[in-house]
Amino acid sequence: MKLALIGDPVDHSGSPELQRGFLAEAGIDGHYIPIRVAKGAGSEVARRLRADGYTGCNVTTPLKEELLEVCDELDEDARIAQAVNTLYFGDRVYGANTDGAGARSALETVLGEAVALHRIGILGTGATARAMLAQLRETDAYTFLWGREPEKVIALCERFECQIWPQNPPEIVLSALPPAVDLPVGLRDDIRRADLVMDSNYGARSTLGSYLERDVVKGELMLEAQARASFDFWLAHVEQVI
Repeated sequence: MKLALIGDPVDHSGSPELQRGFLAEAGIDGHYIPIRVAKGAGSEVARRLRADGYTGCNVTTPLKEELLEVCDELDEDARIAQAVNTLYFGDRVYGANTDGAGARSALETVLGEAVALHRIGILGTGATARAMLAQLRETDAYTFLWGREPEKVIALCERFECQIWPQNPPEIVLSALPPAVDLPVGLRDDIRRADLVMDSNYGARSTLGSYLERDVVKGELMLEAQARASFDFWLAHVEQVI
């Protein structure tokens, strides 16, 4: 099974180690390689990977929206979020988004219970934030959204049936913001008071905890859960072919 990760940057990614571990665990002869691909070149590279016999690839920033155009079919989260992080190359190209499922799985692991009835705030309006909203939309959680562009926030709140960041801040915060983003003072205070804060960034890129001067769950758990979901997606399609 030939697999890859495409995006820019990719050198920091923990996906190769995880996916190689999943391959070994399943007893599958294969490899997984990171390929740095600049914005605008994603579709061409994906088509080349398919022609070269790759089973599929993961997709990271800044290509998650761009790669929609190569997909013949999308899973529900990818369709709603309008972004993909996983492609399978078969007779048709299948696109999936496991970012939201990874975030939900990680959050429920930390909470020790389902997210239903919890008040959860999402920071950001990009592809990862939309995937989180798409996944939480199917639960009984109360979701709230903050972003740097108010027009996008309003549009996404209507689309995902969530609410604009409230005066009474949520107890749980999921950050889908890039590293080192400066936040308004009022929002910083809200996040500092939250019971639980989870950052989608991991490793050295997870700077939110030091910025807020509080404990933050870094994104390793989220990464592992979404990576496992991607691997299961590929495996399910391969087994259908066999």
